[in-house]
Amino acid sequence: MKTTLTAALLVGASALAVQAQDITLRVADSLPVDHYMTRGVLEPLMAQVGKATGGAVEFQHFPAEQLGKAKDLLSLAQDGVADIAYVGASYVADKLPLSSVGELPEAFTTSCEGTKAFWEIAKPGGALDQAEYAPQGVRALAVLVLPPYQVFSAREITGLDSLKGQKVRATGAAKQIALTKLGAVPVAMPAPETREALSRGTVDAIAFPHGSILPYDLVPHLKTATEGANFGSFVATWMISQSKFDSLPENVQTALTEAGAAATLNGCAETDAATDSDKQTIADGGVTFVTLPEADAASLAETMATVGDEWAAELDGRGKAGTEILKAFRNALPE
Repeated sequence: MKTTLTAALLVGASALAVQAQDITLRVADSLPVDHYMTRGVLEPLMAQVGKATGGAVEFQHFPAEQLGKAKDLLSLAQDGVADIAYVGASYVADKLPLSSVGELPEAFTTSCEGTKAFWEIAKPGGALDQAEYAPQGVRALAVLVLPPYQVFSAREITGLDSLKGQKVRATGAAKQIALTKLGAVPVAMPAPETREALSRGTVDAIAFPHGSILPYDLVPHLKTATEGANFGSFVATWMISQSKFDSLPENVQTALTEAGAAATLNGCAETDAATDSDKQTIADGGVTFVTLPEADAASLAETMATVGDEWAAELDGRGKAGTEILKAFRNALPE
């Protein structure tokens, strides 16, 4: 009896030691310092985890591709170089093709509408988590789907015909399919490379949300932009490997899970709240916003309506469950 009690006490003491042990998690991303996604998602997540664990968990943040390029961050999380990594779905479309479902020009007009729907399928246990994240050995702690993209150009935009022949930076298959249909030439490129590409004329235009124009200092290289259009979106995720998550004490797992869900909602709310002011700042910098003619707007909507089904069919042809994930995402969107 004494031996059993002693063993139990030792096990309990060991567990408490693990709970109390200071933990430092390395976070890697490709975003500029003080980027709105960092302020809206990552910083609240880190702060809530620190508070929930009584300061036992700390974070080392490596922004601006300090640990690796945007396209490599998923691998850094999988390999343990980073504990948590910012992963843009379209940057790793070869590994996470289904995740670009949130980048389709679907029926959402705000970040929160898209984010809440995507979170339903991406959170642990969701359809996307089971189909794609779990097989890759990762889990999403938080996500952010940006508001519908506009096209910002160094040239004059008067209508859809203005886009024909323009080299347009666009990430992800969805936006590339759409721009090709419109006669533009899509160029795959991560956000950190866009300023140099515009300044050198490597691209004529970019598909971007308002909020991302300012952090990358793109206004001086732009002349006009579409207004009220929908050229698709962008899915940002903050990933941790499942093996790393499993190695953490239960209280830390709970703290990360709860903080990630809260940060997801906070991030989209802050993104939506800043959209109008960001747009005004861009306009004040000399960029003219252009509303497409009514016929062009109708044509764009018709073109975009086919993109989702084509994206799903293309993935189904490669043995990926594109149709099922698209259906799950659409079902999660507000009616």
